[in-house]
Amino acid sequence: MTLFKDCVEAVGLVIDGAGVLAIVLGMLIASCRFVITGRNQPDGYRSFRQDLGRGILLGLEFLVAADIIRTVAVTPTLEGVLVLGIIVLIRTFLSATLQVELEGRWPWQQAKEREQKAAAAPS
Repeated sequence: MTLFKDCVEAVGLVIDGAGVLAIVLGMLIASCRFVITGRNQPDGYRSFRQDLGRGILLGLEFLVAADIIRTVAVTPTLEGVLVLGIIVLIRTFLSATLQVELEGRWPWQQAKEREQKAAAAPS
């Protein structure tokens, strides 16, 4: 059983690392893209923020996955699950607010917009 816990902990750490790497690479790519082309565009700063937000969102998804793996597989205690719940709530709130910041609408509004466009389209 110890070998299993060690393996799951290692997988969780690798996924944590992937989350941090996604955030850092997203920041670097967004920054390089802004320096090379974005400064000359009228909406360059907005594009920079969107690129940066996408990297952060991707990194948060990896970090939540790693927390779930470690908490459920390694230490399934009531305290661990409660801490995981709080962490997931905080990261979900961050993801939702970043989504609103990037797209200017809530994630569930996307389906409504598609329905409205489909209804307005000529048959």
